[in-house]
Amino acid sequence: MSAQQAKQEPQPMKLEDILQSDVWNVDEEPHIVVDYTKCEKCPAKPCIYLCPAGCYTLAGDRIVFSYEGCVECGTCRVICPMDAITWNYPKSGHGIIFRFT
Repeated sequence: MSAQQAKQEPQPMKLEDILQSDVWNVDEEPHIVVDYTKCEKCPAKPCIYLCPAGCYTLAGDRIVFSYEGCVECGTCRVICPMDAITWNYPKSGHGIIFRFT
C-alpha cells in the first residue's frame, strides 16, 4: 500500500448501499394493517410519497400496500391523515435486520 493510499479518508457509504446490506426476515403475517375503506377517502395519500421504502403505491386510484420491504420507521402511521394504518413491531425474529458496516 502506498503512502497516498494510506492517507485517504474513508468515504461515507451511500444510503442505497447501506440498505442493500440489510436483511429482511419476512413474517407471513403483516405487521402493518391498512383500512382501505378509510384510505379510499384520503385526498392526499401522503403514504405514497413519504414511505422511504416505497411500500405504498397507486394502482389506478387505489392504494396497494406491500409490507415485505418495510424498514419499520413508522412514518406511514404518523403521516396518515385518515388514521387508516395500524402499525405494530414485527414478531420477534422477523422484520428488518440493519447491518451497518
